[in-house]
Amino acid sequence: MNLRHLIALCLAVAVLGGCKRPADEPAAAAPPAKPATETPAAPADAPAAAQDDAVVEMPALSVVTVDGKAYDLADHRGNWVVVNFWATWCAPCLKEMPELSALDAMREHVEVVGLAYEDIEPKELRAFLEKHPVVYPVAIIDVYDPPADFATPRGLPMTYLIAPDGRVAKRFLGPVTAHDIEAAIAAAGGPAMTGEAQG
Repeated sequence: MNLRHLIALCLAVAVLGGCKRPADEPAAAAPPAKPATETPAAPADAPAAAQDDAVVEMPALSVVTVDGKAYDLADHRGNWVVVNFWATWCAPCLKEMPELSALDAMREHVEVVGLAYEDIEPKELRAFLEKHPVVYPVAIIDVYDPPADFATPRGLPMTYLIAPDGRVAKRFLGPVTAHDIEAAIAAAGGPAMTGEAQG
């Protein structure tokens, strides 16, 4: 095992250890992995632990949100879209929700969509969101049939930054901040952070 593999393994253990399902909740069976021939390799700037899963360069996403509205990623071209896989039982996910909500509210060029990756009823999730409100749309993702164009989350949270042209600009495995998103947007050629956004 070379140093690169050892670092990738340590990173994967550290990130995945941060968000585990509580002992009193049953774990969902892992959905079958997609064949590697369906999608191109992950972007070179993806974290080493996340490069094992292939990512479609211009992913499609069409879901129904918990408030019953249709959400199609293609309808949001022209903006930077943050696609955030999360779960109600994931502490790091809950910690980043207010910051992602503020980012969505304060930045005209950035939108967020939350994908609840867990076995939960819409009524339960709506009750949860009353206690943890966000301004962005949230949809429940079937853990047995996740969106085909996104890698099956191996840990939560997992976040994708989609560029205005619909391409994946960056993938984050583990907690993400508004600063991380803004920096990735600037690095990908988008608008740089303003003075107040930097801190």
